[in-house]
Amino acid sequence: MIEPFDDTYFMKKALQEAETAFEKGEIPVGAVVVIDNRIIARGHNLTETLNDVTAHAEMQAITAAANFLGGKYLQNCTLYVTLEPCQMCAGALYWSQISNIVYGARDMERGCINLKTKLHPKTQMKGGVLEDEASTLLKRFFIEKRNLN
Repeated sequence: MIEPFDDTYFMKKALQEAETAFEKGEIPVGAVVVIDNRIIARGHNLTETLNDVTAHAEMQAITAAANFLGGKYLQNCTLYVTLEPCQMCAGALYWSQISNIVYGARDMERGCINLKTKLHPKTQMKGGVLEDEASTLLKRFFIEKRNLN
């Protein structure tokens, strides 16, 4: 039997958030937080809209999830994000004690893996879910941005 609520399903929801960011002229990164196969928070990059360098998709989703749960810890939650978290977001995810992080595309330059950012010891991370779709959206954004300048 096929599980309807798998990593691909939830990453598609994160990609919808990334599309929303794209439409707003933001770097197209989207995120959702899931607990018990239920999306409890959504976020997308808002750094330009809010004029705030910390307004990454993950940060928006962490805050929304904590508000939903009524506490700062995201144990038993999974973050689905279209791009590997940066150091700042990985640090926030560390403190949130999130159980799982599932990302789409790697960020070879600014991602937490190459920068060797520590995650919480109980946090599991998995990458490459809908990687091509996430990468294509990011590439399209930067190509269009270069052509406008």
